[in-house]
Amino acid sequence: MEPIKVGVIGVGRGSSMMSYARSADNAQLVAICDKWEKGLEQKSAQWGDSVAYYTDYNSFLKHDMDVVVLANYADEHAPFAIKAMEQGKHVISEVLPCKNMAEAVALVECTEQTGKRYFYLENYCYMGAPREMRRLYREGKLGEFEYGEGEYFHNCEPIWTDITYGDKNHWRNGMHAFFYCTHSMGPLIHITGLRPIRVCGFEGIHNERMARIGARSGSFGIEMVTLENGSIIKSGHGTGISRNSVWYTIYGSKGRMESAREDAAGAHGNRRIYLNLDGETEGLTYLPGSPVPEAEKSGHGGSDYLAMWNCMEALQGNPKADIIDVYEAMDMYLPGMFAYFSVLEGGITVNIPNLRNKEDREKYRNDTRCVETGEIPSYSKGDIQIPDEIYDARRREWEEKH
Repeated sequence: MEPIKVGVIGVGRGSSMMSYARSADNAQLVAICDKWEKGLEQKSAQWGDSVAYYTDYNSFLKHDMDVVVLANYADEHAPFAIKAMEQGKHVISEVLPCKNMAEAVALVECTEQTGKRYFYLENYCYMGAPREMRRLYREGKLGEFEYGEGEYFHNCEPIWTDITYGDKNHWRNGMHAFFYCTHSMGPLIHITGLRPIRVCGFEGIHNERMARIGARSGSFGIEMVTLENGSIIKSGHGTGISRNSVWYTIYGSKGRMESAREDAAGAHGNRRIYLNLDGETEGLTYLPGSPVPEAEKSGHGGSDYLAMWNCMEALQGNPKADIIDVYEAMDMYLPGMFAYFSVLEGGITVNIPNLRNKEDREKYRNDTRCVETGEIPSYSKGDIQIPDEIYDARRREWEEKH
């Protein structure tokens, strides 16, 4: 079978997807797009004329390719995805899917109307422990799902210069605390396959760490989510908390599964799974093997490779490929958006729309609320003023490094 021809926008985060398409048998990297010309020059020096290079997205979309990987800014993905599908390309979207409800509705409807495939590349779903939890849960080992927790706490202070370039208006500096929610929420949704229906949000304070890096939101967000079967999920994530944590646990009628904590010595973090289930598996722990051995060498514990591998398999017609479609992407993302609406409305519980239903879409078709439009603030307790000197210093630091 012919490899899938892949184009990638975003030479930074997109490098992992480019590496996959350069090395895997089911993919071929044919084009790269980025407005950062120096980054393109670096890729050209690496790969030469075997790949086409573009600074203009419209020109890039005219290239002969099957699928576009969106690894550009996280607040840009929906319009870029829509334009690609309208040009006859399938789309693989790195986090996040959209920035407001109007974009969410437009993205869902474009996917339906064009018939193009939309894949959400939530790579944390493909890490060892959550991947194995999904397999065991779908086999019935846990029984009925009752409660789960997911964490993605990442102290970004050491890397903030590298990922924001000292740009005061970079989306990371302005995003609200609930925006980047699918690393903690996504694996729990993907494991269970259950739809979120209600959420209550809790916002962390804007602390000194956030002020130092130039971020204007609360330091973390918590979503308390009710799923369609009445079970509960607690999802926590943030960039301004003091220590890192990627961790998942799920409880069912037959026991508990969880990943290792990052501080557990020799436990391999979120690759290791612990089982405490009814029957013979009580107290069992192990490192799940990868369905694709080559994935072990790639980033994020092999999850970057597996996420792309499954998308390519689906495009080549494998019905068993483990993919995340546009509806599940919204089930992962909307709990964060509506958790912030909950906070802005005084902490009340709010309903989460189901964008599979046309009736739900109509309610939000023109809802453009987001930080970028100025209709909601980055921080619920008031606008945070950060001196320009903070951004100027980080810009100088970035320029010296790059």
